[in-house]
Amino acid sequence: MSTTPSAAPRILSTRDGYDLWAEIYDTEQNPLILLEEPEVKRHLGDVRGLAVADVGCGTGRHAVRLAAERAHVTALDFSEGMIGRAKAKATVGDISFVVHDIATPLPLADRSMDRVINCLVLDHVPTARLEALFRELGRICKRDGFIVVSVMHPAMMLRGVQARFTDPKTGQETRPESSPNVISDYVMGALGAGLRVLHLSEHAVGDELASSVPRAAKYLGWPVLFMMKLAPGDT
Repeated sequence: MSTTPSAAPRILSTRDGYDLWAEIYDTEQNPLILLEEPEVKRHLGDVRGLAVADVGCGTGRHAVRLAAERAHVTALDFSEGMIGRAKAKATVGDISFVVHDIATPLPLADRSMDRVINCLVLDHVPTARLEALFRELGRICKRDGFIVVSVMHPAMMLRGVQARFTDPKTGQETRPESSPNVISDYVMGALGAGLRVLHLSEHAVGDELASSVPRAAKYLGWPVLFMMKLAPGDT
């Protein structure tokens, strides 16, 4: 099979794209992930003994760590390829995996989770469905808990960048289907779902990351990550 990259990227459904990406997802030095993981950890803080839902868990990069830190983790994703990778890494701690499309109501009880995370997922959710997803994240979160959300910064699409990988078998650039949401879509989706905004921040590639990861250098000073910390509303 040819390994010569095709000029035109291959566009797949989000599910099919991530099933294929699962094979190499954890082996790439993805600057977005390298920037994002410490931010998620910082916002979550100590999770020992807490019930945590990882909604859109991918290969379990957060879920597996949280379980090792003695959280009780429920990890959901609709990609069986990604879930399979996550299960293979989940060797310690209390963690359960559920294959589920998070665009539909979550199979979790009301107010059952101390912490809820949704990481690098929202750029695959159509604008019209954001509020419904935020509403579900809020529904499962305890009143005194909170929700941490990360997403690729919409500014990346201005540079023609979206979630993408190189198929190791064909050398072709492959893109899971994405939605061109903007920051106001995320904020208004959360507010429309009755959530309170505790924190918003934008994160750019700095000198240290640019010098240590060649892929990151071309984004030096450019915002690549948007973070939100949310809480259930008062009603």
